[in-house]
Amino acid sequence: MRLNGTRTRPFALLLLGLAAGGAIIGGCSDDETPYVTSESAPAVNPPPISGGTLLIAKDGHTAVAADPDRDRVWIVDLDKRALTHEVVLRDGDEPGRVIEDGSGHVHVALRSSGALATIDLASGEITERRAVCPAPRGVAYEAAKDAVHVACAGGELVTLPAAGGKATRQLRLDRDLRDVLVDGDKLLVSRLKTAEVLVVNADGSIGQRTQPPSVSMIDFEKKERVFEPAVAWRMVQGPEDSVIVVHQRAATSPIDLALASGQAPYSPGPDLPCEDGGDAAPPPITHAALTTLHRASDGTLTTSTSFSRTLTGAALPVDVAISPSGTAFASVGAGTFTFIHASRTADGIDVPKPCDHGDNKKAPGQPTAVAFQDEDRLVVQLREPAALFFPADGTTLALPGESRFDTGHDVFHRAPKADGSIACASCHPEGHEDGRVWNFMPMGARRTQEISGGMLAAPLHWDGDMVNMSGLMREVLGRRMGGLPPGPVQMEHVERWIDALPALPRSEPVDAEAVARGEILFNDEAVGCATCHGGDKRTNNKSVDVGTGKEFQVPSLIGIAGRAPFMHDGCAPTLRARFDGNCGGGDAHGRTSQLSPGQIDDLVAYIETL
Repeated sequence: MRLNGTRTRPFALLLLGLAAGGAIIGGCSDDETPYVTSESAPAVNPPPISGGTLLIAKDGHTAVAADPDRDRVWIVDLDKRALTHEVVLRDGDEPGRVIEDGSGHVHVALRSSGALATIDLASGEITERRAVCPAPRGVAYEAAKDAVHVACAGGELVTLPAAGGKATRQLRLDRDLRDVLVDGDKLLVSRLKTAEVLVVNADGSIGQRTQPPSVSMIDFEKKERVFEPAVAWRMVQGPEDSVIVVHQRAATSPIDLALASGQAPYSPGPDLPCEDGGDAAPPPITHAALTTLHRASDGTLTTSTSFSRTLTGAALPVDVAISPSGTAFASVGAGTFTFIHASRTADGIDVPKPCDHGDNKKAPGQPTAVAFQDEDRLVVQLREPAALFFPADGTTLALPGESRFDTGHDVFHRAPKADGSIACASCHPEGHEDGRVWNFMPMGARRTQEISGGMLAAPLHWDGDMVNMSGLMREVLGRRMGGLPPGPVQMEHVERWIDALPALPRSEPVDAEAVARGEILFNDEAVGCATCHGGDKRTNNKSVDVGTGKEFQVPSLIGIAGRAPFMHDGCAPTLRARFDGNCGGGDAHGRTSQLSPGQIDDLVAYIETL
């Protein structure tokens, strides 16, 4: 790890792990992050990091921190640096985004329980708990209507009265919704994997779609690499009608998996010297960025590369905050245990050059959220042990609750290089997948695979070339990402934690009758879908040539509705398109040519419920 240009081992992280009841297993070089191994698996499998769980109330003196690991909401007096209320939720609620309304209440999205909890700030009492959608993610308050808007991973956008009661509107938009902001009589809704921002008109129609820009960077061979926007972890309101999105970028250029020894294909940067005074760093295949979307004269959201900046060495940028005046910003890197506090300039965000890590500051724990108390004072939420950190004076307020340290969770979310830009969760955000199709040399296009829902049956990877998890971790986390592969004990913890990841909850189907007809077709031997996609896991776990000219592992169909694009190379942008043309392999991939368009629609409707 490098701090201000000096190499040092991350002792603070070692002490953190030991304090959590862990032990260090295995050595490491100065650039490698050691893994901390818990003595046993925790009683509760901690959820993947989602970030963005901290709110500073309008009074400027109260912090509200949702704790998805302990199913708590902490209300803190910032002046006294004291806990005011511990709000106990139900086991497995997984509280996420928090928003304050105009009457002294906060509303918390319960990610795993499909509900919205309303809490009185003064008393800490839960005043209402309302079912909202299977997977609520973003929340926003609209003062003009005294309404709360909830964006859901299943595509639902739900509006509820802030004062209580049933929903007044529910829209069905694209899947994978993330954050929601109020913009006059419109709503702005982000999508996680595509980093797309939807402008939703007052009548519920989508008036615009926009994304952060693609950028070009020069790699270590002096070749241009193109990076597209990906994984929008957080969207917040910026100054002067702007919108700030902290997201990842992903390489579209070919990725050579046969690099010479010592050069990690996924993250070559830390292994090679920076050039030209820090202007030309070998970019990792995915890295953090911050983009400002501006309001144009015609009312549309616009952006350019001038307003999109790299956040160097900040793996998993799960949150961002803007100061009250808009002159400063802060972000966290959960995968590198760092945070950034830097100034904004008139032409965008003033952040370090690709090789400069000078603005990255180490946090005394894993940071998952950040907020401004005022222009100069930050509050950083730490995951394990639960705490609030105050960088201005270096103090920490410990929050009560049992440890949720878990070795598998730690390995999955920690960048294998201490100053790196990529972790396992970079391509598998929230324990799922990023929707990316990577251009690997020499094998070709490969889509990131889903890992939740108990899908760890070997062999692994589309080609079935990884005989077990140990081999996969040595190849991917070790050779490709340039880290230290976990040892056997740590590997057991990683497998256990991943294997316990739940699939995303399913949204209610629009047409239940179509689903029933599609189920009959799916199980019809003349169609043959259930031949390969039967059983509890919806896969026979075999390698099969389905008309693509090569055998690939049969993927599970659990949660398939949210995994566009489809097929091993992402050739089908929608599930319906999988049955059109030659992308899906024709009758070698289920005998569906005899089905009518209406029957295909029914079949798709059923598959989307799996």
